[in-house]
Amino acid sequence: MDTIFTVSVGILMALAISGLVVGVANDAVNFLNSALGSKAAPYWVIMTVASVGIMVGALTSSGMMEVARSGVFYPGEFTFSEIMMLFLGVMFANVILLDLFNTFGLPTSTTVSLVFGLLGSAIAVAAVKIWADPLLHGNDLQNFINSGNAMVIISAILVSVAVAFVIGSIVMYLTRIIFTFRYHKVFSRVGYMWCGIAFTAITYFALFKGLKSSGLVSPELMTYIGDNLGLSLLVIWVVCSILMAILQHLFKVNILKVTILAGTFALALAFAGNDLVNFIGVPIAGWDSYKIAQAGGGADMMMGDLMKPVTANFSFLVLAGVIMVITLWTNKKAQSVSETEINLAKQDEGVERFGSTIISRSLVRAAISINKSSEKIMPESLRRFVEKRFLPLRPQEDEADKAPFDMIRATVNLTVASILISAATSLKLPLSTTYVTFMVAMGSSLADRAWGRESAVYRITGVLTVISGWFVTALVAFVIAFGVTIALMYGGTIAIILVTLLCAYMLVQSTLLHKKREAKTEVVRKSLAGNTESDDIIASCIAEVSETMENVTSIYRETLLGVFEENRKILRKAVKESNELFYLARERKYQVMPTLQKLQSNYIESGHYYVQVVDYMSEVTKALVHITRPCFEHINNNHEGLSKEQIDDLIYVNDEVAQIFERINVMLRSNDFADLEQVLRMRDKLFEDLDEATKHQLKRIKAKASSTKASLLYLNILTETKTMVLQSRNLLKSQKYFIEYRNNDEPI
Repeated sequence: MDTIFTVSVGILMALAISGLVVGVANDAVNFLNSALGSKAAPYWVIMTVASVGIMVGALTSSGMMEVARSGVFYPGEFTFSEIMMLFLGVMFANVILLDLFNTFGLPTSTTVSLVFGLLGSAIAVAAVKIWADPLLHGNDLQNFINSGNAMVIISAILVSVAVAFVIGSIVMYLTRIIFTFRYHKVFSRVGYMWCGIAFTAITYFALFKGLKSSGLVSPELMTYIGDNLGLSLLVIWVVCSILMAILQHLFKVNILKVTILAGTFALALAFAGNDLVNFIGVPIAGWDSYKIAQAGGGADMMMGDLMKPVTANFSFLVLAGVIMVITLWTNKKAQSVSETEINLAKQDEGVERFGSTIISRSLVRAAISINKSSEKIMPESLRRFVEKRFLPLRPQEDEADKAPFDMIRATVNLTVASILISAATSLKLPLSTTYVTFMVAMGSSLADRAWGRESAVYRITGVLTVISGWFVTALVAFVIAFGVTIALMYGGTIAIILVTLLCAYMLVQSTLLHKKREAKTEVVRKSLAGNTESDDIIASCIAEVSETMENVTSIYRETLLGVFEENRKILRKAVKESNELFYLARERKYQVMPTLQKLQSNYIESGHYYVQVVDYMSEVTKALVHITRPCFEHINNNHEGLSKEQIDDLIYVNDEVAQIFERINVMLRSNDFADLEQVLRMRDKLFEDLDEATKHQLKRIKAKASSTKASLLYLNILTETKTMVLQSRNLLKSQKYFIEYRNNDEPI
């Protein structure tokens, strides 16, 4: 056997490990978000339950590996060397695609990625064979490719997205009508029956989807349940309801938490048991192909033996389970993907990650119009009843550690997702667990009125972004796999080495990009996530204001230097850094109300000055952006640089600004505002000099001593510098009052 094939098997195994890592990062959203979003248990408890589910699912995985070896193409039409290039192309494409999605926090379907990666690679190999053989023609492609399964998957995806969203909305709406947001009183009377329904769905899901082919459940029992489904579900519901009633009334256990953790376990089990093929199915198929060729005939041997039934190696399953559990606990990208769904589904508005689009705005306007029309038709008594059932909690009714959504909605998400996935499985319909769980969560959040007027546009944009990403997955997976496989087929050993290095480079770069993106918001996240004490808020505010002003000082100086030297690299960096400062300041501004609500008491004067501090900080960074962007655009478009007189004026201005900012930064770091009036005098002196610089420029314009573009840039710098310094001084004054009043303020 040639060395290259041995190396290829090693690469496949390495890619299998990488695939497990990025796969868990992508699919963790499916089984973690209901528990995490409702804070049903401490983080370590949720993760432990999910870890146990993953290990059980991995160890009981069987029968699914055929998808990777014969689900999309006919292996008997390919030789061993061709099959190895096909599998390498699939794994390279799969890992790269999933890692890119995870880096940007977007959940996608590993099933679709695998199937269309296989389809793209198989068509690439078949196309090369047809091109090289004069006896073959384009119509012979059907002899190599089983395209029927791919079309079935596409149709199932289209249907499942809509069905999951609609059913999730309906069930959540009816559930909230029954329990309201103040559900404890009603739940104490009928909660055991509700949890019994949820537990029945989850139990059936675990049995049918997770353990059906594991060998732990007898085929006779599964057959009996399938033949007597109604009676079986009724018995399970009665038994579960009785158990829930005992736990709730005799042992005083919060059965909602038990139900949510059970659903987390079931979804994690099904994920590992059924989706494991998406991560290791292709590498194991490559390993088996290698053994078949080694025993039977070498590189030119046809791979018809891959059509035979397969039983996965137990050692591989154990190793895969361990890797997935470790990834679940350590991979930051998994948390990013989970945060995307939780933020889109959370009950309260806040910093919305996604922007506004014409489609989302149109949908919101249409929804508002329909709602107004329905209110005219609906009887007044019914409308008042519904409004009362959806009356939100008052701030004083919220728990100190408020969850993004409550446990009632978490059980709806788990129950509906379990029922839909189980039903599709029983009907032998291929389904993506990612699509179903995500769309159920979005439907329930819509019905729960989490998408209010303040957040609906942005959340609809987010949902549309994720959905479009799903469908793009199929096309991108196909194209990447096709292109990579073509390169491998023609490039041979050199292509394998180059693509391996390229794949490794992209994984490293995406990891660094993700870490950098996380670091940008770390300060804000820490200050907003757990600071409930006023002293923490003060410390956070002082640190952030001080750091922001120091960064503003540095960026402003570098921007002027970049303009003087006409250095695009310096200016590009300044634009990037100023944008980051502005976005962080904007996040802080949007979080003013949640931050104030986290205080143990609301304070009148200090709260007022805190709002001012945040607003002025946003204005300072906005003025800086209005300086850096035009400067970069001017130089990037190769316009004429500033004249010597303009540069001399700006150097003088920069020296004054630097002195003012240095004094401001010293006061912010030390919390000693004794020189506040000195800063005021320095500011007034700067404003006089800015006015003089403006007059000088007007004279130069009249004398036609400078170009129009350079004059506009120069005047813009002067104007925005004045705004920036003005807001900086206001920021300093508000910071002083915020600290002083917070120490002596009286609570409301």
